[in-house]
Amino acid sequence: MARNLVNLEGVSKAFDIRPLLTKVSIGVSEGDRIGIVGRNGAGKSTLMKIIAGIENADEGRVTQGNSVRVGMLSQVDVADKSATVGDLVIGDRAKHEWASDPKIREVFTGLFGGFDDHLFERVFVTLSGGEKRRVGLAKLLIDELDLIMLDEPTNHLDVEGVAWLAQHLNVRRDLAVLVVTHDRWFLDAVTDRTWEVVGGVLEEYDGGYSAYVLAKAERARQASAMDARRNALIRKELAWLRRGAPAQTVKPKFRVDAANELISSEPAPRDKSELLKFALNRLGRTVLEYQHAKITAGDKELISELTWNIGPGDRFGIVGINGAGKTTLMRTMAAELDVAAGKLVTGITVKIAFLTQHLDELDPTWRVLEAVENVANHIEIGKGRTLSASQLCERLGFDRDGQWTPVGDLSGGEKRRLQLTRLLMDSPNVLLLDEPTNDFDIETLTELEDLLDSFGGTLIVISHDRYFLERVCDRFVGLLGDGQLRDLPRGVDQYLEDRERALKGGPTQGQKKVSSAQTERLLKKDLARVERQIEKAREKLAILKSEQSEASSNADRLIEIALNIATVESELAQREEEWLEITVQLDS
Repeated sequence: MARNLVNLEGVSKAFDIRPLLTKVSIGVSEGDRIGIVGRNGAGKSTLMKIIAGIENADEGRVTQGNSVRVGMLSQVDVADKSATVGDLVIGDRAKHEWASDPKIREVFTGLFGGFDDHLFERVFVTLSGGEKRRVGLAKLLIDELDLIMLDEPTNHLDVEGVAWLAQHLNVRRDLAVLVVTHDRWFLDAVTDRTWEVVGGVLEEYDGGYSAYVLAKAERARQASAMDARRNALIRKELAWLRRGAPAQTVKPKFRVDAANELISSEPAPRDKSELLKFALNRLGRTVLEYQHAKITAGDKELISELTWNIGPGDRFGIVGINGAGKTTLMRTMAAELDVAAGKLVTGITVKIAFLTQHLDELDPTWRVLEAVENVANHIEIGKGRTLSASQLCERLGFDRDGQWTPVGDLSGGEKRRLQLTRLLMDSPNVLLLDEPTNDFDIETLTELEDLLDSFGGTLIVISHDRYFLERVCDRFVGLLGDGQLRDLPRGVDQYLEDRERALKGGPTQGQKKVSSAQTERLLKKDLARVERQIEKAREKLAILKSEQSEASSNADRLIEIALNIATVESELAQREEEWLEITVQLDS
């Protein structure tokens, strides 16, 4: 039987007069893997601090087992000004005691890409935020602990680092882990129980994030008491997960028949043909086209030769190692930087919005709603639908009261959400997002994904949040630091496999560069795809016309079939036009 580590009995905690936790009773046992979810400010971090003994409860009791060793990675990294990395991670142990320790070498290789004395000698306060975070993680993983609590552990880690951390934790099954994170892929990969902090209480679910979504949908179906908007969003994400989302890595541990009923008529998250039609109307045929381009940062060559056509309605995710040039490449798209050689052609109707990792300066006296309405009062989101500035603010986490908050009083994460809200309000047709998910809670991320589902333009995303990438993007490219931008037909999985091969000195699968040398192969692949789509559209059209003749006496059915025929014929015409363009490029 698993040893009990920590128990909470009737624990309550308030911030000023606002209750965060009310009569919470919960326990953590040896080997538990628990993800904690909830809106920002709901009390997730406070709950972990109470379990760790960092904060005291206002009432109730917290008991910890004898000789239980607990460690916590918080969102604030502090240390003595003169402390080195070695002081913090190794302590006063002699070098010969730890230098040959395979566990220490593995942790530092996984988090820092290598193991050397210079790293141990660096003064902690001189490190970047990301380096401090990795040092804190390294200490927790090296120390002999029974329970570790991780508050946003994937911040400042790239996709590769997140995958390594998940794999490392999954090997150490005796270690209990509590984690607060908005990284839903990581939750699915690591956790097998979920706690949701909502309204001061703690709801328990079996399974990781995917199982939590399924269970929440089932509870909503049974209770019929959820807000209609939240219920619709949960159904939509449930449909995404049950259709085989790449992030889903664990089987739900409960009956899902009733949950499946919720999505029996739920459409795919995005109507791709409708969005493409909308994008073509807004953008025309040319969006961004790199022709034999060289991308540099100062004297450093990042991409040697790039031929890449980004079309209307394309949704690309860019992954790659730190320093390979992801942000620099995106800055050339936004015309903040010029290509060092070659050419970048930008369509004449292109209107770009670029969410950077840096916060734009805003008038601190503005209210949140005022800052958004200074851009526009309404935004069109397709199919004749519009959102007001206030509605868009609400969907991105600013409630009615929060919309009257002065900008100067916002946290860094809230300012980033405001920046994104202002960008969307400007009705761009090309959206460039550089690490957009930082400081967003899961519910706000779900709202953002829902908005992006209806975005009728071209979308380019850089993110370490694998779930978000796979949720909003259709195609992926990667930078492995070898001067090439590679097509990744199998997405993030292929990128991680290619990186592993590259580190071992072997050839990568992703030999398909997005460059002039491989343009023909990419065009042929696109041609084959379009030909399959044309064949399917013609088959569907034949079936509809057969049904049309059979329904000659049913007026309502005839109208419905006629509308379907018009939609399919329109899509077929687009595919045939796309086929013609590709064949012209192949012949040129």
